Amino acid sequence: MKKQRPVHLDLQTIRFPATAIASILHRVSGVIMLFAVGILIWLLNESLASADSFAGVQSLFDSFIVKFIVWGILTALGYHLIVGIRHLVMDAGYWEELSSGITSAKVAIALSVVFSIIAGIWVW
Repeated sequence: MKKQRPVHLDLQTIRFPATAIASILHRVSGVIMLFAVGILIWLLNESLASADSFAGVQSLFDSFIVKFIVWGILTALGYHLIVGIRHLVMDAGYWEELSSGITSAKVAIALSVVFSIIAGIWVW
């Protein structure tokens, strides 16, 4: 029996559907938030140590790099929340059909882009 499996998968030519992209990015945003929790707890610890350390943490937020990191954390949080709500709705039995699943993935990604822009305006 001859197997019809591909011998070599070229991942650069495979076109993922919107649902797969949304799911993969949901996992990536979860990993980003795992590391972000460490950064945020460290910043909280430093800011609560003394008035001088609070001023030091506050002065960190004048840096472009720190603003970019905070924007990235907020973007990951917003995306994870929006797509997480989408997954909860799908677990409840809605948007299970292919067409509605693709539409909900595209809407979730679009809402996340809007949230990211709003977060960027707020941070800067």
